Amino acid sequence: MKGLATYTATATASASRDDEVTQHVGLVKRIANHLMGRLPATVQVDDLIQAGLIGLLEAQKQYDPGRGANFETYATIRIRGAMLDEIRSNNWTPRSVFRKGRLLREAIQTVENEHGSNARPQQVADTLGVSLDAYHQMLTEAQGHSMFSLDELVEGVDESRCSPDIYQEVETDEFKHSLAEAIESLPERERMVVALYYNEELTLREIGEVLGVSESRVCQIHSQATLRLQSRMQSWL
Repeated sequence: MKGLATYTATATASASRDDEVTQHVGLVKRIANHLMGRLPATVQVDDLIQAGLIGLLEAQKQYDPGRGANFETYATIRIRGAMLDEIRSNNWTPRSVFRKGRLLREAIQTVENEHGSNARPQQVADTLGVSLDAYHQMLTEAQGHSMFSLDELVEGVDESRCSPDIYQEVETDEFKHSLAEAIESLPERERMVVALYYNEELTLREIGEVLGVSESRVCQIHSQATLRLQSRMQSWL
């Protein structure tokens, strides 16, 4: 009888975990489609979903409710991380895009260090020695590199400086405070795009409709905000 009770309890727990995973398949698809709006056309959404499902299963195995974070919050982090690993491992983003993103980020950082305020597009363009139109084009082309999320910043932290326990890193008050301050210091329109994209989970096209601008312009604003945030969170990378 004791063996039967143990078997029944194990089977019940296993069924409960399976149900939890099934209930969050929609979360995987939503994250994949959200990321697709910022990725090159060569990226296949099915590949992201497959990677995300693996991340979901890993989240289900490692989740500990005693840590404080709810399952969906933890699963979202693991799902995004798995998708980003899939993107990186397949080299879907050309090296030239990464170089361009780094060049833009360094130019923004140079201007802001020099002036002590938000770098204006013309100032960054002047620093790069290009026209304003060329700068906007560079922002568009760097969009694949400038994916920004809490997961990316966490994954970008020097491993020698942080605990491998993702709970501890994500819940670090200092990190969250620094990130919140960096977002709050963005120019108003960039801050609005970040809020609509990450908090409201609108697509770039939907944000364009809200702001009354084209999707390509939202892409540029999002890219500039991302690069600005990356430069300001450099100490965490």
